[in-house]
Amino acid sequence: MNKPPVPLKEVDRVEILTVIDNYVDVLLTNTEVITRPPLAITGTTPVDTLLAEHGLSLLVTVYEGEEKHTMLFDTGYTKIGVPHNLELLGVDLTQVEAMAFSHGHLDHTGSLYPVLDRIPNKIPLVLHPVAFHAPRFFGLADGRRLLFPQTLVKEDLEKRNIDLVESKTPTPLAGERIVVTGEVERITSFEKGLPNAVLERDGKVEEDLILDDQSLVIHLKGKGLVVIAGCSHAGIINTILYAQKITGIEKVHAVIGGFHLSGPYFEKIIEQTLGELKKIRPQFLSPMHCTGWKAIQQMSQEFPDKFILNSVGSMITL
Repeated sequence: MNKPPVPLKEVDRVEILTVIDNYVDVLLTNTEVITRPPLAITGTTPVDTLLAEHGLSLLVTVYEGEEKHTMLFDTGYTKIGVPHNLELLGVDLTQVEAMAFSHGHLDHTGSLYPVLDRIPNKIPLVLHPVAFHAPRFFGLADGRRLLFPQTLVKEDLEKRNIDLVESKTPTPLAGERIVVTGEVERITSFEKGLPNAVLERDGKVEEDLILDDQSLVIHLKGKGLVVIAGCSHAGIINTILYAQKITGIEKVHAVIGGFHLSGPYFEKIIEQTLGELKKIRPQFLSPMHCTGWKAIQQMSQEFPDKFILNSVGSMITL
């Protein structure tokens, strides 16, 4: 007997504010779906601007009737970018009622502690237990291994004013209006994870499957699922299929976030990924962060009416 779907209530509206991403362009204009930050608030060109970095942080807000729920998904790479952009965007972190991490890599966890310093309320922080694993490495073509610095330290977080939620299984948040997928099943033949990623366990080096990779899922009333990915190390198609499985909802309205199709290894699967996306038929696609220029360019050509070019400070409203 199949497990019953994860409880996921419908919402009337979803807002996704990009606190940080790899790309920023202050000259982009608004569309029906995406609102860009103003070039200037006063009559003078500002002397400060939004920052971009190789990282991701998204402020996600859902609305259902009179109810509103806001959470933060990932916290960027450095300790500089996210706090700086939060200030410029005028984000009130007292409204954040939960946080979740897509996985434990530094480009998604870098500003965690400065962000926690700004949140006065005790909130849940959801992550996969493997996010705490260390050491983890990425192998280079010249034979060197780069150590991933460990931002997530369990002992440090247990001292903070948070409810630490370690889960491999789906976790509902925001009154069951947002679900963190937990560990994503990997069933496609072409999505094989990050090559050369290894970890040490009991003194032995083994392949790092990045099992902590997880995403957010929201059910937009009358339209279908909104899938928000961090890096998609499990594969963006695997992620979508798993979101459909755990919710029991087949229709997909939007797919947003990092699709990890950058670089020679992943560029080989761009065509297969786009082919599967055509079968899934989302209404909107907004590739971010690690998706890569070639994949983003091809998506813009293959899905001209569905493609949303993201930029730091942009607000996607669905």
